[in-house]
Amino acid sequence: MLYGEVMSIRNKMYDKGRLKSTKFETPTIVVGNLSVGGTGKSPMIEYLVRLLKKDYKIAVLSRGYKRTTKGFQIATNISTAAQIGDEPLQFYKKFKDIIVAVDAKRVNGIEQLKNLENPPEIILLDDAFQHRKVSAGYYILLTPYDNLYVDDSMLPSGYLRENIEGAKRAQIIIVSKCPDNLSNKEQFEITKRLAVDLKQTVYFTKIDYATEVISKQQNIKVDHLKDYKILVVTGIAKTKPLTTFLTSKKISFIHLKFKDHYQFKQNDLDKIEQRYSKINTAKKIILTTEKDYVRTFENSKIVIYYLPIKTQFLDFKDSFNTKIQRYVEQSTRNG
Repeated sequence: MLYGEVMSIRNKMYDKGRLKSTKFETPTIVVGNLSVGGTGKSPMIEYLVRLLKKDYKIAVLSRGYKRTTKGFQIATNISTAAQIGDEPLQFYKKFKDIIVAVDAKRVNGIEQLKNLENPPEIILLDDAFQHRKVSAGYYILLTPYDNLYVDDSMLPSGYLRENIEGAKRAQIIIVSKCPDNLSNKEQFEITKRLAVDLKQTVYFTKIDYATEVISKQQNIKVDHLKDYKILVVTGIAKTKPLTTFLTSKKISFIHLKFKDHYQFKQNDLDKIEQRYSKINTAKKIILTTEKDYVRTFENSKIVIYYLPIKTQFLDFKDSFNTKIQRYVEQSTRNG
């Protein structure tokens, strides 16, 4: 209750202008959530990059969670997860034609990006919904299907960073990680429970898993993994969607689960190799998430595979795309 009250007072001071919030001419889109971790922000950032990069020069600005450096940093070919964070490194490696930068002070980060010789035309702010020092042009709020923010409670008893009234800042609310067969009736009931207002639109998305797992040496079709014994190693917040997917494919696996953004040490890697060596078959692999692969396993001595994911809309994808494109076009003209 105390934490929630402090956050509520803080938000009211920003809403009334008693705390300074900076607005920029460059179109800025925030992708965030009310809760801590595991809502699908990274796949949504990637979706927006794919949607807009053909027509605009894009920058993704993150804080660089758990990085060892400070201040403003731009990702380069020699950047590591320790220097810029695992998610920014993943964005950089996947999209070479965008700018990826990190700065805990988002206002300074945006100003630094604007001062580049070739500044971005759009800035995507990753995990900045509570960063009220920036008044972004557009807010996308994610909430997972299996733990809607209306069913959650404030830290430390729950996972919410702020009260659910904060959702009113969003123009778009996305219910992420939905089951494939979510009916229109269920979507309508969830929308009612979220109590959205007239300026907000709710969309429903699911995780779209790739058809192959990838390593430096080779790819293996997911449908062929049922012939293998799999050691799954994860250091992400919510692993249930991945394990449910593997189970649905009748894939046999052992799961070694570490906490979100876990910094694997050498003794952890040794234990993983020991556990892997005990699997008594020639047809075996170690499988991880793309985020974990980039952060820890890309330079591993043993072969590690990862399973890429994307955001996929259940319905009305064109409507979502049009809203984003119209905002960017209008903001660009105004600028």
